[in-house]
Amino acid sequence: MTVTDEQADWFGTSFARLAAAVETVVLGKRHVIELALATMVSEGHLLLEDFPGTGKTSLARALSRVIDGESNRIQFTPDLLPSDVTGLKIYDQKTGEFVFHHGPIFANIVLADEINRASPKTQSALLEVMEEGKVTVEGDTRPVGTPFMVIATQNPIEQAGTYRLPEAQLDRFMLKTSLGYPDHASTVRILQGTASTEVVLEPVLDRQAIVTMIDLARGVHVNPLIYDYIARIIEATRMAAQVRMGASVRGARALAKVSRTWALAHGRNYVTPDDVKLLASPVLAHRLILDPEAEFDGVTAEAVIGRILLDTAPPVTNEA
Repeated sequence: MTVTDEQADWFGTSFARLAAAVETVVLGKRHVIELALATMVSEGHLLLEDFPGTGKTSLARALSRVIDGESNRIQFTPDLLPSDVTGLKIYDQKTGEFVFHHGPIFANIVLADEINRASPKTQSALLEVMEEGKVTVEGDTRPVGTPFMVIATQNPIEQAGTYRLPEAQLDRFMLKTSLGYPDHASTVRILQGTASTEVVLEPVLDRQAIVTMIDLARGVHVNPLIYDYIARIIEATRMAAQVRMGASVRGARALAKVSRTWALAHGRNYVTPDDVKLLASPVLAHRLILDPEAEFDGVTAEAVIGRILLDTAPPVTNEA
C-alpha cells in the first residue's frame, strides 16, 4: 500500500494533535512524547530509565486517554509472580470449571514500573506478549488487542535489590529514552498551577484511528539505499572495538520500522537518512553490550552510536 500525500498530511496532523494533548500533562517534553507515540504506532515498547517523580506514570496515562484506551500500572516487586502480570485460571465452584481472570497486561498502555525489581522469572512473563501481542496461560492463548504498548521504567541510581534486565528482554524494547526533569519554565508553570497531572484529557482519536495510523506507517516508502544504510550501521555496532555484542536483526527491523512512522509523523511518505540518524541512538544504544574495559573508561553506548554515525556515510538519493 502506497501512502498518498493526503494520507501523510492526515497522519502528521493527527500525530501532532496527540503529542500536543499529551504535552498539556507532561510539560516541556515534546520530543520524548513524540518518541513514545512513534513507538506505539510502530507497535513497539518503550523503556524509560529515569529518576522518580519525572512523570512516567503521567505519560502512560495521558497516552491511553488521548487514544480513548485503557491503561494499567504494574508495580514490579521481588515477590511479584508471573500470574500477577498475565492472569490465571481460578476454579469456579458454581460452574465446576476453571475461569480465566485477566491480568493487568490486558490493556492498551501498560506501565511496568521499576521492572528491574522483579525476579527474572516474572520479567520473562512479558517476553511473549511484547513480541507477539498475546498471552498463553495453561495452553490457552489470548490476544491483548491493538494498540498495545509496554512502558517499562527503571531507576538508574538505586540498584539495591534489583535484577539486571536480560539481553533478550532489552532487545524487545523498540526504544530506550528518559523524560528527565522539566526545564525552568515548565517547573515554574507547574508551581503556578497552570499545569497539573490532574488535567482531564479528552480523547483525540479513537483506537480504530490508531489502527489506521499503524497500517499507514507500514506503507511508507523506504529506498533500498536506506535499508543498506541501516544494515551498515548495524554491522558497524558489531565491529566496534569497544563493543562485546552489537545490535541484533530485531534492532535493525525496529530502526527501519520506527523510521517509517517518524517520517510519516512529519508529513513525508518516505524515509530520509536524517530519520535514521535521529532514531539510531534511542533504538540501538540499549542493545549494545560494551567491553568491560571500555565501560570502566567511561565509554557509553550512545557515544559509540554517535561515532558510528559519523563514520558511516549516508546515501544520497532523490527519495532519501
